[in-house]
Amino acid sequence: MSSPTYGFAPDKLVLAALLPLISLGAGCSRAPVATTTLTAAEVATSAPVLDTASLVEKVKASVVNITVESSTKAARAGAASPFDFFFRNGPGGPGPDLPRKQSALGSGFLFDDQGHVLTNAHVVDGAEVVKVKLADERELVAKVRGRDERLDVAVLEIEGAKGLPFASFGASARSRVGEPVVAIGNPFGLGHTVTTGIVSAKGRAIGAGPYDDFLQTDASINPGNSGGPLFDGRGQVIGMNTAINPAGQGIGFAIPSDEIKLILPQLVADGHVKRGRLGVHVQEIDDALAAGLGLGEQRGALVGDVEKDGPAARAGLANGDVVVRVGETPIKHARDLSRTIARHAPGSKVELTVRRGSETKVVHATLAALDQPASQASAGARPGATEPSGLGLAVGDADGGGAVVRQVAPDGPSAGVLRPGDVIVEADRKPVASASDLHARARESSAKRPLVLRVQRGDATLYVAIDRATK
Repeated sequence: MSSPTYGFAPDKLVLAALLPLISLGAGCSRAPVATTTLTAAEVATSAPVLDTASLVEKVKASVVNITVESSTKAARAGAASPFDFFFRNGPGGPGPDLPRKQSALGSGFLFDDQGHVLTNAHVVDGAEVVKVKLADERELVAKVRGRDERLDVAVLEIEGAKGLPFASFGASARSRVGEPVVAIGNPFGLGHTVTTGIVSAKGRAIGAGPYDDFLQTDASINPGNSGGPLFDGRGQVIGMNTAINPAGQGIGFAIPSDEIKLILPQLVADGHVKRGRLGVHVQEIDDALAAGLGLGEQRGALVGDVEKDGPAARAGLANGDVVVRVGETPIKHARDLSRTIARHAPGSKVELTVRRGSETKVVHATLAALDQPASQASAGARPGATEPSGLGLAVGDADGGGAVVRQVAPDGPSAGVLRPGDVIVEADRKPVASASDLHARARESSAKRPLVLRVQRGDATLYVAIDRATK
């Protein structure tokens, strides 16, 4: 078998004529309009003017329609998945727990000369038969070559198909908000439907998974578009259409091509993706936490819990550390740390820049495999005297140490931040072994700045900041 040729290399630019100036009509008088003159270098690197018809003629043959057949049980009333409505035939059916044949519609595109197709993992979820329809109306059988549910990407292989037209990948990082784009897909079974729009936003987190970093577009995307390509003005794929906002119009989301290109060789070769794991639970830092931690304007990923004997623990990371950089990559949000670590293979060594109190430290960690489960500890409550903590709380002694929250005053400083059952294990960076410890820490700390508490909530550990000055 010859080595596959992936569509990563930049393709030739789509030739586009400059738009003619439109006359305002005779007798119209307008004040001079300020113009900006681009340098030759800026013209060479800017996106070309979009000639939609020429672009579609060039790339249409690389886009496919996907039909998936599977056997499933009919969903009980009220138990339908959102994907059942948006990407399949809709909820309902013959009755609860009765087997039925179900079809799913999706889109995809060829990305190399070996008959490999890229689509969403959720499109082929539970697939028994996968059929791919080409632009020339041929319908071919495909098999699932690899899946990555975390990024929602799947690779199909069309059996016995080589040398088919394929699309080239562009660099999503270089795409600009406002840049024109074209989506081609299979909405509601209407194969090879073309819609146009712009890149509406970048770096969107929509709660779809740990690596949310979507391109947002107003190019019309509907059920069946899932897995289809989002082309830029050069005819290169800068994203894979994945999700829609059912409550809005003109709000769709695509996985950036740069994220896909990182994992694609593994999916083709191995059928799955190996990612590194640091062994920490992190959270976002809001203004109150930043003030309580003395971070000022700086943000990062706040370490809420460190896995025992995990890579982070062996590297010396501690609860309350704020990771601000991995190698040369700045970390502004908690999700940035997850995405950056996931780009490294298990066994990789990474350098972490960490804020610990007023100090900045550099530590080195050797990553484990992501699939290894992280150990979690939970704390229950034991009977004990309830006493006020000075924070608008009624607390008691927790089994295993800490102060368990019994009640939260609805108009107190902790309202909306803490909840009954939370176990406070640290206050102002000092351990809390009992309810009386918490009471003492609250009295010792200054009410002029938020009091930072480390809290065990079920299996998760997080930091919260209680601003007593506003109550």
